[in-house]
This record gives sequence, C-alpha cells and structure tokens, in this order.
Amino acid sequence: MNSAKKGIRSQKNMDAEAICSIAIDSLENYKAIDIVKLEIRKLTDIADYMLIVSGGSTRQVKALAKHLVEDAKKAGCPSLGVEGLEHGDWVLVDLVDVIVHVMIPEARELYRLEELWNGSPYRELAGPFEE
Repeated sequence: MNSAKKGIRSQKNMDAEAICSIAIDSLENYKAIDIVKLEIRKLTDIADYMLIVSGGSTRQVKALAKHLVEDAKKAGCPSLGVEGLEHGDWVLVDLVDVIVHVMIPEARELYRLEELWNGSPYRELAGPFEE
C-alpha cells in the first residue's frame, strides 16, 4: 500500500476485510451480478482487494456505483474517487484498500480483469485480426 493511502486507511480505522464486507453488502442489496473478490495485495500496492461485478445495463452500473459510494460513506469509509460514471459501461470506485470495478457484461467479457489479476496466463493473438 503506498504511503498516501496508508495514511488514509489509518485515519478510518477500518481494515480491508471490513471495507469488502460493506461493499459486497451494498452491491448485493442493489442486485449486482457475479460478484468476484480477488486478493491482490501480493501483486500490487494499490489495494488489498479488488471486487469485480456486473450490472445488467449502463443505468444499473451507474446506480450500483452511486449506491456503493453512499453506503461506504455512511459506514465511515468515503471513496477516494469514482471514474466512469459519465458513460456507465465501466465504473471504478476506489475505497482505499478495495478497488471496485462495476461493469456491463460486454465490457467485463472484453477486458477479463479476473484473468489479469488472478495471475492466469494470457493467450497471444495469432495476428491483428485473428484469434
């Protein structure tokens, strides 16, 4: 965890597990689809956990992200930032020790973050237009 984020975390007195629980509860309450929790603390210092979830439409993705930010703030864990609300196909919510990606299914399939962050091997394409 970088020093700027460590300072924020210590001010909140909330560990990454507690933040994950708050986030997962919020996302489940608002009907998020396919919630995946990845522990990434050994791979990077940007966060301890990453949550990847889907919403059925851009409208639902935006709503999930907005409710998540509100619920986290009420629980004493305000977000550091939110990106992507304008378009709603992929919204990133930074909850200090937990990064949450809320995506439409098409974006989630295209970017396959679970594979990238889970240490899964990637497959190189045969050519620029072939798979």
